[in-house]
Amino acid sequence: MHGFGDARPAVLIKIATTHTPRSHDPNAAIVLPADLRETVAAALKEDVGSGDLTAALVPAGRLGRAKVITREAAVVAGRPYVDEVFRQVDPAVVVEWQVTDGDAVEPDQLLYRLSGPARSLLTGERTALNFLQVLSATATATRRYADVLRGLPCRVLDTRKTLPCLRNAQKYAVRCGGGVNHRVGLYDGILVKENHILAAGSIGAAVAAARASPAKVMIEVEVESLDELGQALDAGADMALLDEFSLADLRAAVALNRSHPHGPIKLEASGGVTLETLRAVGETGVDFISVGSLTKHVRAVDLSMRFEYAD
Repeated sequence: MHGFGDARPAVLIKIATTHTPRSHDPNAAIVLPADLRETVAAALKEDVGSGDLTAALVPAGRLGRAKVITREAAVVAGRPYVDEVFRQVDPAVVVEWQVTDGDAVEPDQLLYRLSGPARSLLTGERTALNFLQVLSATATATRRYADVLRGLPCRVLDTRKTLPCLRNAQKYAVRCGGGVNHRVGLYDGILVKENHILAAGSIGAAVAAARASPAKVMIEVEVESLDELGQALDAGADMALLDEFSLADLRAAVALNRSHPHGPIKLEASGGVTLETLRAVGETGVDFISVGSLTKHVRAVDLSMRFEYAD
């Protein structure tokens, strides 16, 4: 009805106790980033600074109420960030949600209501909307890709191409949209690329060096040919990134992976994938398709807050 499939079933959302959720796991619970409070605090410091000079023009005792609507179809993500904005601005503000993260919404649909001290509503307005419009945009883009792959065992995967200081927030939004998280940063997974291979001397040597690392994380190797995929399999890699493979080569890679003594391992297709080509890539049998545009080409969802004084 608005370009998105049916809303995904509700999933568990929990507070993170470690840096990251399990990467590449489509069944992992959606985890609230551990840095949520710090991320919101930094955004408020950027906007409010030493104080909201304009809101100070409003009498301190005045109360207000507001409602926030979307002007366009979208998939919602960012509720915890909005809640945290107003918690930090003024715990007296009441947020009444009409939707939950992961919901598909239509133009002019009510998302949430606010009530409380007028100054606080006005001070938190922009920061709250900034989080919600960017994270909902990320979830919306992800849902479009996830819907194209519906019915296939292949899943859309995000990347590290995120907006500065919003890495964990955008990866949370990807999950809300139905996507799967790749490694969060350079500290929780090893992706052996061309320059690493050149430095080590070979794919086998690079994987061996990675295995010797005290960090026991997944080791993925980026390959540019079927021969390199064979080397990655011989070396015992956990996963392979198939960079710019044609559809025919992707199918051949899947066949090689299934027949290899050290296979099958997880295969990720990457490079120049669009909504128009996505389904065909997924039908080759790869496990994941990584799409950088989910997080780097976001266009903020058009939201509007309508405010009025309550007295």
